[in-house]
Amino acid sequence: MSWSKLKQQLESFLSPSLQGRVEYGATSYRYLSDKAGNCYLVVDKKNILNMNDRTNPIRWYQTEQEVKNDPDIQVPISKEELEAIRKETKGTVPEDRLSVIARNRKITELAKELLSAQASLSRSNFTVVATKFLSTSLEENFESKEILLNILAIVDRRMGKKRILNMSEKMKGKHPIVQYFYELRRSTL
Repeated sequence: MSWSKLKQQLESFLSPSLQGRVEYGATSYRYLSDKAGNCYLVVDKKNILNMNDRTNPIRWYQTEQEVKNDPDIQVPISKEELEAIRKETKGTVPEDRLSVIARNRKITELAKELLSAQASLSRSNFTVVATKFLSTSLEENFESKEILLNILAIVDRRMGKKRILNMSEKMKGKHPIVQYFYELRRSTL
């Protein structure tokens, strides 16, 4: 599918409140067969997500420790997780330490997921991901580990107001760029 048709389809799914604010862009290298081109997302005429450039205004993590030490990342811990650790340690760990252990385990898992998602984003081809977005359900796109699919699902017009407001808990574990687009969408409701 040509870029212009793909862009037209993606923009047709864009939420009415974001039309004119969010734009999809691409550069291509016609005479260089080994270059796939560069795709980016623009919000209010400002380049927010350039898939091959780490100088974006959104924080990109380089190491697992950066994720663990980021105060903006909130990790919700359920009672079931605390109970599982209590059983695992046979009740020998003090109650106040159980939540610390659970948070550390969960943040380590989250850090690995975030770094993996970042790596796949920088290697991915925007047109392939966008085509996948168009052919899969909105739920699958949002639940995916791929950052770009999450973003496209959030700015989609089929993602209703109630669904957007109810997903605030799920957003805590997502990459900052996904959280940025979520806040952008919430601000237009």
